[in-house]
Amino acid sequence: MTVVLVPHPRGADALADLPNLRPLVYDPAKPLPAGAEEAEVLVPPFLATGRVVELAEQLPNLKLVQLLTAGAEAWIGKLRDGVLLSDGKGAHGGATAEWVVAVLLAVYRELPGFVQAQERGEWTQHITDELGGKRVLIVGAGDVAENLVRRLAPFEVTITLVGRRKREGVHGIDEVHDLLPQHDVCVVIVPLTDETRGLIDKDFLAAMPDGAVLVNGARGPVADTDALLAELRSGRLRAALDVTDPEPLPAGHPLWEAPGLLLTPHVGGSVPAAMSRAFRVMREQLGYFARGEEPPNVVRNGY
Repeated sequence: MTVVLVPHPRGADALADLPNLRPLVYDPAKPLPAGAEEAEVLVPPFLATGRVVELAEQLPNLKLVQLLTAGAEAWIGKLRDGVLLSDGKGAHGGATAEWVVAVLLAVYRELPGFVQAQERGEWTQHITDELGGKRVLIVGAGDVAENLVRRLAPFEVTITLVGRRKREGVHGIDEVHDLLPQHDVCVVIVPLTDETRGLIDKDFLAAMPDGAVLVNGARGPVADTDALLAELRSGRLRAALDVTDPEPLPAGHPLWEAPGLLLTPHVGGSVPAAMSRAFRVMREQLGYFARGEEPPNVVRNGY
């Protein structure tokens, strides 16, 4: 019987009827429970870092770390040889895609400005732009992108997909600088890896046309904060960020007051059903493991 360390009773319930698995609930803030040393699978809490990453070294029989998030950057390179890492791809794509649509509508219909006018008691009626008909470049062609394409379809936008490598219907990342000038919006939803760190740099931003909107729903270090600040301060570009570098964004940081920026505190996937979906994906992945098969979501080379 394979012992699986899970961070919540709901996670244990999700695994209760799977054969050959014995879920054991643990609290990452407390010492591990009796029997934890037998665990072959560790399921960290949502967005876990720090001490939970170190738990892997305390589990001599560990064979798999199954994440509840799609982002795996906190774990890459931290596990000893032979321990697999599987992410939560498929759990949060819909919610994150919804966040992208929400911020694009807010930016184009100037909702933050109208909220500020409401707080001042001012009636600031004027024409705004619209999302309809825009040319949208999506950098990252995985689960979030698939969900985003479906949610953008009613707005009659033109969509171009960019992935790590070129394939049918998807451009390669090496083409991105040539594609940027042709699009009104660039949505970046890539994993944080050595390849994507600093992807949104000075040259990337310079290739975007005047008035374009950058949306970063990936990870903060994917963007060069100083380069982005320079473009925002110039008024040439606008942006919506759910992630920042540093994160959490400290008080007094210049991003707080950057013009043309809509900022949310890493909430793209934070919805009531998030954990239910995450535990569903966990169950699917561990079902493969229990049958002696490799989970489909195993992370290789950061992906």
